[in-house]
Amino acid sequence: MFTDSHCHLTFPELVESLDTIRQAMSDAQVTRALCICTTLEEFPQVHQLATQYDNFWASAGVHPDNEGVAEPSLQDLLHLGALPKVIAIGETGLDYYRLNGRSIVDMEWQRERFRTHIRAARQLRKPLVIHTRSASDDTLALLKEEGETGGSDCAGGVFHCFTETMEVAKAALDLGFYISFSGIVTFKTAGDLREVAAMVPLDRMLIETDSPYLAPVPFRGKTNNPSYVPYVAKQLAAVRNVPVEIIAKASSDNFSRLFRV
Repeated sequence: MFTDSHCHLTFPELVESLDTIRQAMSDAQVTRALCICTTLEEFPQVHQLATQYDNFWASAGVHPDNEGVAEPSLQDLLHLGALPKVIAIGETGLDYYRLNGRSIVDMEWQRERFRTHIRAARQLRKPLVIHTRSASDDTLALLKEEGETGGSDCAGGVFHCFTETMEVAKAALDLGFYISFSGIVTFKTAGDLREVAAMVPLDRMLIETDSPYLAPVPFRGKTNNPSYVPYVAKQLAAVRNVPVEIIAKASSDNFSRLFRV
């Protein structure tokens, strides 16, 4: 019924509890999950989850925030992205939230990493999982520069854990991307985000946990896991004044269509 389009089950907070989490997912009618890769070093563990369980899939990529890790080459991503059950490239994008005394100009390494992921996704014809924080203008600009303008030859993808403005959401939709909402949409302070959620077309919406982070209300502050994704769907259903089953079906259908599963 429900699909968690973005989770980190190999992170220490969750990896030791996988059997319990899978049972909780079953109890909550969460039937599928995309396990997201954030470093090349992590990829073998992420991929093992996808190959071990028929309702898990994997991505291949290096998170924009990660420094001091192996830098992915185009060939690295083309190789990993072609492996069985790897259905997306990322998590990738730009993050200028923690510059740590650097300027945006100094973050060219991050922009070059993003370009590498976009080029791999375009060659593989697999969607991008986009992370953007305090960097939406550059994120959108780089996608356009690399040819991601919504045409039939584009990789496309999803802006995950969306927290940006209405204008950014519309720009991402114009480029052919999907928008994914996390537990943040349930937070009291997220009124503007709920307005975005009311605007995004039903056929371009995904739901996710981004677990182990960002647990939805009523679990805020606790360790998140994929069994909590129905709470995201319930909030979206309330915002849009539709039954939760409508959100569950639409977001799961969108997942199948975007990631071709």
